Amino acid sequence: MKINTGKGTIPLTALVAIWSISAIISLPGLAISPILEDLDKIFPSASELEVEMLESLPSLMIIPFMLLSGRWSVRGNKIRLLVIGSAIFLISGIGSLLSRSLVELIVLGAVMGVGAGIIIPLSTGFVVDYFTGDYRIKQLGISSAVNNLALVGATSLTGYLADIKWYFAFVVYLLPAVTLILIPALSHTRPEPEPPQGAQRRQQGLNGRIIVGLMLFYFIITYASLVVTFNTSYLASEGGMSSSKSGLLISLFFLAIMAPGFVLNRVMNLLGKATNLWSLLVMGVGLLVMSLPHPSFLKLAVGAILTGLGYGVMQPLIYDKAATNSPPHLSTLALSLVMVVNYLAILVAPFIIDGIDWLFVTKSYSFPFLFNGLLTLVVALVTLFVFRKSRVLGLDD
Repeated sequence: MKINTGKGTIPLTALVAIWSISAIISLPGLAISPILEDLDKIFPSASELEVEMLESLPSLMIIPFMLLSGRWSVRGNKIRLLVIGSAIFLISGIGSLLSRSLVELIVLGAVMGVGAGIIIPLSTGFVVDYFTGDYRIKQLGISSAVNNLALVGATSLTGYLADIKWYFAFVVYLLPAVTLILIPALSHTRPEPEPPQGAQRRQQGLNGRIIVGLMLFYFIITYASLVVTFNTSYLASEGGMSSSKSGLLISLFFLAIMAPGFVLNRVMNLLGKATNLWSLLVMGVGLLVMSLPHPSFLKLAVGAILTGLGYGVMQPLIYDKAATNSPPHLSTLALSLVMVVNYLAILVAPFIIDGIDWLFVTKSYSFPFLFNGLLTLVVALVTLFVFRKSRVLGLDD
């Protein structure tokens, strides 16, 4: 079966190989999520610093190696980078599954961050290399959907496996083996050159002003949405809900992020240049709904879904803008610069949320949702006045 790319066609197996990269890039750190509360029992001599390193070190390693991968992709062989990154990821995953020492898990987590950092820019870089125009936007949306679907599925699987034996949760780190098996299908399919009329052909180098604008925009919306991941459990507890319902709410959020990816072109055709404007409004309203007094499951579910839908439209569009504002040979570098913002936001969001809580002297669990909802609506207000001419906040040209 052949898949249209806007430049020609590629085999379905090559496309599945690209999707498999998207499926594994959110895995680092995932396996420890269901055992965080039990770490004191599993490792009774563990220090607070060691536990923090187990959580944060993979992300800290991802950031510099994402940037290095983007730089290496300019002159290096991307298939070779994918093989190296996936192999490092898989080896560290096997080691984590076999390890019973916290120190070993910390070291292996750092190594996994190296492998993940190398392949994360490639997950969208290969989409940009093989597809163009509306075909590219469609595949960026699907890749985002595959990423979030894998995240939801892997989260459920790790929780189930950890209930059997805590170290069984690390089985999800063996998924890069699928990518390694599929790499030959990708390596035997060379991408066609960008057509002369393609937006990338008009770029002589990275459009620094646009790339920086996209980074700032991506940071704001990612930070604003992360409050759902980090703080929903507190609201659920305040509303008398169980931890399983809290987990369900977060799953609904990720499923909502996933959903627009399958219909992204239709959404853009419907909303046109106002696509980001409407997405910001939907996301802001969702966060405000979650901040309402007397939280109930219905309120939180509606809010989480609206927040996820808004974010799920904007994320792949940001990736497409990064690609179209760089020449073909620099597209993966541009994507690495923009995508690294996602991980920076994940690292600093808890500190920003705590800082805002301290600044406004409030201990309300709902206040971060209110603040981030208002922040998102302020960005929507700015977008209202500039989206018709802005290459960052408007529809890609």
